[in-house]
Amino acid sequence: MITKFSRWRGGFTALVFSALACAGLAANAADFKIATSGEVTSMDPHYGNIFPNNNIMEQVFETLVTRDPDSRLIPGLATSWKVVDPTTWEFTLRKGVKFHDGSDFTADDVVYSLQRPATLVSSPAPFTTYTKAITGIEAAGTDKVRVKTASPYPLLPNDLSALYIVSKKATTDVKTPEFDQGKGMVGTGPFKFVSFARGDRVELARNDAYWGTKAPWDKATIRIITNDASRIAALLSGEVDAIENVPSADYAKLKTNAQFNVFQKVSHRTIMFMLDSNRDVSPFVTDKDGKPLATNPLKDPRVRLAISKAINRQAISDRVMEGLSLPTGNLVPPSIFGYAPDVKVEPYDPAGAKKLLAEAGYPDGFGLTIQAPNNRFVNDSRITQAVAQMLTQVGIRSKVDAMPFSVYVGRASKLEFSMVMLGWGATSAEASSPMRALMATFNKDKGMGAYNWGRYSNPKFDTLLDEALQTLDEKKREGMLQDMIRILHADTAVVPIHQQATSWATRKGLSYIPRTDEYTLSQQFLPAK
Repeated sequence: MITKFSRWRGGFTALVFSALACAGLAANAADFKIATSGEVTSMDPHYGNIFPNNNIMEQVFETLVTRDPDSRLIPGLATSWKVVDPTTWEFTLRKGVKFHDGSDFTADDVVYSLQRPATLVSSPAPFTTYTKAITGIEAAGTDKVRVKTASPYPLLPNDLSALYIVSKKATTDVKTPEFDQGKGMVGTGPFKFVSFARGDRVELARNDAYWGTKAPWDKATIRIITNDASRIAALLSGEVDAIENVPSADYAKLKTNAQFNVFQKVSHRTIMFMLDSNRDVSPFVTDKDGKPLATNPLKDPRVRLAISKAINRQAISDRVMEGLSLPTGNLVPPSIFGYAPDVKVEPYDPAGAKKLLAEAGYPDGFGLTIQAPNNRFVNDSRITQAVAQMLTQVGIRSKVDAMPFSVYVGRASKLEFSMVMLGWGATSAEASSPMRALMATFNKDKGMGAYNWGRYSNPKFDTLLDEALQTLDEKKREGMLQDMIRILHADTAVVPIHQQATSWATRKGLSYIPRTDEYTLSQQFLPAK
C-alpha cells in the first residue's frame, strides 16, 4: 500500500467539497451509478482486448476461471480443472447455470466461445493471444470440456480467465457492430445488458437468476467520463455514487472528507514506453532541424538506454503522480510470478545519457515526437509531457502528440509511431503475459507480439519464452521468466516507468474491495455495514 502523498493542489478549485458533497446523492439506493475513466469501444466480448471493454464484459459475461481481488485464480463457470495428460486439460462445468435469456449453459457454448476469437480477423486488439496454444476443444459429456494443446502448457487456466463465454445460440452469425445494439449480449453474469451509448454510458440490469451472489443493485449505470475534473465533479455533485481513478491531485483532499470513502491498491499494471527498435527509418524521428533522419537511432541499444537514463522516475512519481506510483525497472510488479528482484530502477543520469548519445553518433541529439493516449491511464498525457521535457534536456528534442485512446490504439497497432506509451497489466498473474503480448517477436499465426508496437525482436528471448510456456515445473519456469526480464533490461527493449496505484471513491455509505487488476465492478460495490 502506498502511503506517501504530496500536498493538495486543488485540481478543481471551482468546486467546494463540503457544499457539494451533501447535495443530490442518488435518491434510489437500488440504482447504482458509477463514472469510469476509460473509453469503451465495443460490446463484442471477443473483438477488442482493451481494458475498458473488458471491464464491462466482467459484469455481463463470465469466464471458466476467474480471479479474486488479489488476482489469484478461483473457479468461475468451471468448478475445477485438472491435467489429464501433458497436453490435455479437463474443465468441469458448473451445473444449473443459465444464460440471461433462460437457456442452459452447456459444454457446446464453451467450445464455441473458445473458437470464436480466431474468426474475428479484423480485431485491432485480438484475444487470440489466449487461444493460439489450443489445438483442439471438445465436449466430454454434458458437464466437462477437454482442451488440447500441441505441447505441455501450464498457463491454460490463466489464459482462460481472459476468455468470455457467450451463448452459441444467441451469437452465431452476429456481427461485431450488432453487439453494440444488444444483439448477442447474452451472458451468465450478475448483470444483463440494457443499452450502450458510445462515449456516454452503458446501462445494465440485475440478473435475478444469477447462480452466484446477487448484485445489490436493481440497475447499474456506467457513465463514461474520461476527463478527470468532470469525473470527480460528478461524484461531488451526487450525479454518480462512485468513481474510479481518483485524480492524483485530488486524492489526499478527498480522503480526508467524511462525506466520501476512498479505496486504493497498487495494481499489476506497468506504465512504460515502447520504442521503434526494428525499422531502418522511423516516422517521427528527425534531425535537429526537423527533417526526417535517414537512419533510425532507436535501433541502437545505446540510444534506448540513454532515453531510459534521461527519465527521472522518482520525480514523476512525486510531482505528477502525487506519490501514487512505484517507480520500476521491471516489466511486472513484485507481486507477479517471474518478477526479477535484481533488476532495479534505471538511475536518473542525464550526463550518462548525453555520453551514450555521443557514443552512438548523436552528440547533438535528434528530434522525436512521442505519442500517448490522453484518456486511458492515470495522468497519461502529463507523464508523457514530463518525459518529453526530460529527453529534451539531454538533447533529444521531444514533442508530445496525445489523443483519445480509441484513436491511439488503432494507429499504434498500425505502427504509425516511433515512441509510444502503453500500460499493461499482467492478466495471467505472471510475467509471461506482457512478454507474449509486448516483447515476443510479432507472429500473428502464433498469437505472439500482438501489442509489440515497437517490433522488438530478440531470438534468444523468443527461445526462452517458448520453452517457459511449456515448462510445468514452476520453480524452473520462474527462473526462466526472470532471465527474460534481465534480457529485456540489458537490451532496453522497453522503458518501464512505474506501477500505478488504482483508486476508487464512493459516497458515504458504500464500500468497495480494491482490486490489483483494476476492474471496477458494479456488483462489488456494497452498502457499508
